[in-house]
Amino acid sequence: MEEIQSQSDNYRSSSSSASSPASRVPSSNFFYLRKPGSLRQPISFEDSPEWDDTDIDVRVEEGGDSINVATTPASPSLSKLNSGSLPSPRLPEGAVIPRKIAGASVAWKDLTITIKGKRKYSDKVIKSSTGYALPGTMTVIMGPAKSGKSTLLRAIAGRLHPSARMYGEVFVNGAKSPMPYGSYGYVERESTLIGSLTVREFLYYSALLQLPGFFCQKKSVVEDAIHAMSLGDHANKLIGGHCYMKGLPSGERRLVSIARELVMRPRILFIDEPLYHLDSVSALLMMVTLKRLASTGYTLIVTIYQSSTEVFGLFDRICLLSNGNTLFFGETLACLQHFSNAGFPCPIMQSPSDHFLRAINTDFDRIIAMCKNWQDDNGDFSSVNMDTAVAIRTLEATYKSSADAAAVETMILKLTEKEGPALKSKGKASNATRIAVLTWRSLLVVSREWKYYWLHLILYMLLTLCIGTVFSGLGHSLSSVVTRVAAVFVFVSFCSLLSIARVPALMKEIKIYACEESNQHSSTLVFLLAQLLSSIPFLFLISISSSLVFYFLVGLEDQFSLLMYFVLNFFMTLLVNEGIMLVVVTLWQDVFWSVLTLLCIHVVMMLSAGYFRIRNALPGPVWMYPMSYITFHTYSIQGLLENEYLGTSFAVGQVRTISGFQALQNVYNISPDSSSKWKNLLVLFLMAIGYRIFVFILLCFLMGRKISLRKCFKCNRDTTDSS
Repeated sequence: MEEIQSQSDNYRSSSSSASSPASRVPSSNFFYLRKPGSLRQPISFEDSPEWDDTDIDVRVEEGGDSINVATTPASPSLSKLNSGSLPSPRLPEGAVIPRKIAGASVAWKDLTITIKGKRKYSDKVIKSSTGYALPGTMTVIMGPAKSGKSTLLRAIAGRLHPSARMYGEVFVNGAKSPMPYGSYGYVERESTLIGSLTVREFLYYSALLQLPGFFCQKKSVVEDAIHAMSLGDHANKLIGGHCYMKGLPSGERRLVSIARELVMRPRILFIDEPLYHLDSVSALLMMVTLKRLASTGYTLIVTIYQSSTEVFGLFDRICLLSNGNTLFFGETLACLQHFSNAGFPCPIMQSPSDHFLRAINTDFDRIIAMCKNWQDDNGDFSSVNMDTAVAIRTLEATYKSSADAAAVETMILKLTEKEGPALKSKGKASNATRIAVLTWRSLLVVSREWKYYWLHLILYMLLTLCIGTVFSGLGHSLSSVVTRVAAVFVFVSFCSLLSIARVPALMKEIKIYACEESNQHSSTLVFLLAQLLSSIPFLFLISISSSLVFYFLVGLEDQFSLLMYFVLNFFMTLLVNEGIMLVVVTLWQDVFWSVLTLLCIHVVMMLSAGYFRIRNALPGPVWMYPMSYITFHTYSIQGLLENEYLGTSFAVGQVRTISGFQALQNVYNISPDSSSKWKNLLVLFLMAIGYRIFVFILLCFLMGRKISLRKCFKCNRDTTDSS
């Protein structure tokens, strides 16, 4: 305690000179605090805040949808304006006020979360956290990096990682029942959007995926979400832009990701880091929009790493975390008094959130060590001379014995002593509707994504044109058999290799699926069926255009039935190849490692396809069994050669002739059976289905656990380094 007191006195002395009236500059009213009330109420600037006590009265109405909160003079809060004032950001002229929403109260009591191996010295990520959030208010969870903000948010929302264990209780309207579908929305820190859709299109497709009912009813829901997030000016703009027009700024993109959850009209909204990668102006616009949204009745719980002074004034309540410990929970203004009571008053010329994080972020200890013997322009580097570990212990001990902690316990008792109206689950769109919506949305994306699709088609045409011209004019003599086999092998192998260029597009599809599946907007089976249906037209367009160019340039058998088999065989080859890419992309979830793995797989398959060395002559272990049997090149090339040569004959001299099967015996292994080519086509079809079943299993396992091969290797490397 003597150490804590000495450190506290040391820091108080370093900051008192900055906060004393004698040292203040009268014209620099730096630090403002928002008085409780309307959003349009002016923001007050104070040099000497006066703190009063308040009581909060909570009443649960019978048969009502929300908890009414009556607040009498704040606890503690500022009571008067005595300096200059600036108006708060005003609503745009002509803005549509969102409809009122009946929110729900959320309370968590003694919440402890453990994740094995997450912390260096302890598995407890969150330690006995207690707090609440009320309808019509915005509760902010703040703290330095790795303090447990996102973990606490996920725990309250019921979205913890399967490896995490939660102890404690979470109440929604006084009941411990989990939140049903549609009653809450959750916005991840990094949401995946579809850049080739406009804001209105993106939200409309999200509404079709989430809500049952008629299409016309969902248009009004989408418009409400657009107005609620102030996206009216951007509604018809492409999210990602195109070749000559920029996409939406990062701030508007975050608003779109929030609007996607508002389509469901939830009562509670969880937002992880809404200010992530936003500049100060965008951050203020974001928080003003969220504050206005909360005023319509939503219960907002958000996490924030750091905020400006203007943004800080918009918070209703703050939960301050450091290393999983709750250092304060209560009204925003009371947090300043709490720090002052603990011996760490906020200097006048410093932002409150900066001051809080400076006091509780252990990373500052490294700065203290670096600057220990360093002198700044004013002489003593006194603004960083506080031990953060001591400050954390002091703040935690002060909070546990304070009236604020007792007030939180009293509020929790009031919120949980009687159950309010239960949240009802909202209906979902049927799986058939979701498959149709995802298929149509993917087809629309294909038509607009020139970089991943139309450019890809052009490259296929150029490649087949090159191959066809190299192997053109072969004729139909016996001497052309070897060269013709080489042409078929090059066509199948190189075109399959070129399809790796679609890895980034598949990666985007997987990320979009993961985002939608986490919010129950889609499912694994729905995604795979829609992905298959939407890829069929594009792959068929590639197969028929490439096959026609190659077929006629090389001069294969001039029969329509043989041409149609060639197209169908190549189409199934592309379908199998896309299944392999889906498997690899799902496993790695990284473009670089996926491309590298696919290149290795294709090289090995080309070596075991039976062209460089005839299949029967391949070494038995590995290359003959199993590689040549699981290589799709084998069945594709074999089927195309059987389609070309079975039923044909070649003259040897003037008397003798040999069949096409005999001509290929020493070049490539094929079957003399006339139905063999259809068997090869069936094998390709079964491979395409089998790979997608494997993807289904991987998605159910990996996405449910939020892991990938890249993350597994990273975790193993980190474990090795730490040991």
